Amino acid sequence: MKIGLVGSIHELGWEVLQSQGHSIIEVTDFTTSNLKKELADVSGIVLRTAQMPNEVIDACPNLQIIARHGVGYDNVDLNYLNKKKIALGVTGTANAVSVAEHVMTFFLQLTKNINLSDELTRKGKFHEKGNLPSFFELYQKNVLLLGFGRIGQAVAKRCLGFEMNVYVYDPYVSMDIIEKNGCHSISIKDGLKLADFISVHLPLNDETKDFINVESFQNMKDSCVIVNTARGGIINEQNLYNALKDKKIRAAGLDVYNQEPPPSDHPLFDLSNVLLTPHNAALTLECRMRMAVEASETISFYLKNRENLNLQNIINRKELGI
Repeated sequence: MKIGLVGSIHELGWEVLQSQGHSIIEVTDFTTSNLKKELADVSGIVLRTAQMPNEVIDACPNLQIIARHGVGYDNVDLNYLNKKKIALGVTGTANAVSVAEHVMTFFLQLTKNINLSDELTRKGKFHEKGNLPSFFELYQKNVLLLGFGRIGQAVAKRCLGFEMNVYVYDPYVSMDIIEKNGCHSISIKDGLKLADFISVHLPLNDETKDFINVESFQNMKDSCVIVNTARGGIINEQNLYNALKDKKIRAAGLDVYNQEPPPSDHPLFDLSNVLLTPHNAALTLECRMRMAVEASETISFYLKNRENLNLQNIINRKELGI
């Protein structure tokens, strides 16, 4: 069967598909017209970050599955896939470690003044270290995790390693699961008031759009650090900018944005209390290898060898009756 790669993946993913006898086409021009032409006869698609319009799906009569190279799927219309009886896969087990480490890097960088200490040392001002702004420990601080899926749980494990107090808001996860992971379930209102650190691990949908907004910031401590490695749009960026500018919170770390890439004149770029990365939390070498293999296996097993398929990676398995 023919598989389309919409965006490049690690060579290990190619090896998985080729070992199962699939032919492969890699598409690098993501215009709708080119996608319709290049993907017309594919049975499966590995999709990275490009948008997958419904009209492209309509142009692929043999298409049975789209496998995201990641866990978010806001670049494809799930409802339309359900209507067409096309499976949607994600790499559910591949990126938790990489993203969780990125979150902890944000926490540490935003509280330890590492960049300022490095600059001072390089400038020969070693003995002026007393002039640096205060910096802080993670020990015994309260961290609120918004969402407690695989990534949220991986972050919790690392926070507990720093002896932080971990609180979780996730109405879709039972209190038993939260407590078995050494954490405490809490309401969003109480969690925002309590948190020294907040990490966002929610999907972006109608329910979570602007989930963190001006009212949320009003309820936070002025010492709070908030990090978003999930999806842009969950935190209202204008409200975040105002909160950072007015010192309503201490700092923020963002790996995701409303518009990607963000415009060059984005107001957040002018602030010193925000740390920005280019949506690469899951792009460590190890994670790219795991995602390529997992996405390729999901497609191959769905098409040819379903007894080996990890059904938990198929988002719409119930709708498809599998």
